[in-house]
Amino acid sequence: MQPKTLALIDDDAEYSEFLTQFLREQQGIAVSHFDDSNALLAAPEAFSFDFYLVDLMLPGVNGVELIKILRRRTDAGVVVVSGRLGPEVFREVITAGADMYLVKPVQFEQVALAIAAVQRRVAKPAATDTAWKLDRASGELIVPDGTRIQLSEADRQLLECFAQAGGEPVTREALLHKLGREVPEGEADDGLSATIYRLRRRIERATPTLVPLQSKSRVGYVFRAPLQIL
Repeated sequence: MQPKTLALIDDDAEYSEFLTQFLREQQGIAVSHFDDSNALLAAPEAFSFDFYLVDLMLPGVNGVELIKILRRRTDAGVVVVSGRLGPEVFREVITAGADMYLVKPVQFEQVALAIAAVQRRVAKPAATDTAWKLDRASGELIVPDGTRIQLSEADRQLLECFAQAGGEPVTREALLHKLGREVPEGEADDGLSATIYRLRRRIERATPTLVPLQSKSRVGYVFRAPLQIL
């Protein structure tokens, strides 16, 4: 079992080129390579990949901090492949949220086996998963862990749109229409990204539960969990 998409974050150009080729041709994985952690975080699809292979010694945000950021936004598999050694390194990356740690040099076949092993775990839905709920009467979002989050009017409008989409991506145009905003022409800023960011941060500050609100490259956004309107 292999993921469909994978982000490889590693600044070793030769290693990344050959590993990317192996994973694409031998494993059928659509690989996107980033040689800088900041380049990944700036990408529209940064938190939408099915899997992440992360080096620790990176330009931009270091590998451990990158894993922590990923864990706030996605439950995808994360495997560290790095030349850093030592028990404290292993402890750091696992505590940050990585699923597995491989030490370079490592055979590409071993990397593929590690990806498959972790993917089997993340592909299984958790038995305790329950729906998120939007309480219209109180203007609150109810997290599966029971936390109730007070929403702004814009937050409520966005979440209603996601609930009606039933887990499918919602275009930027549809979200702007729901908010009563005009769709700008050209490259003008429509303010939607900032509104989505504030909603995410509101949820993240209230609960450790993974926020299932993700960007969908060249489309808009998607709420990747059951969302019910009460």
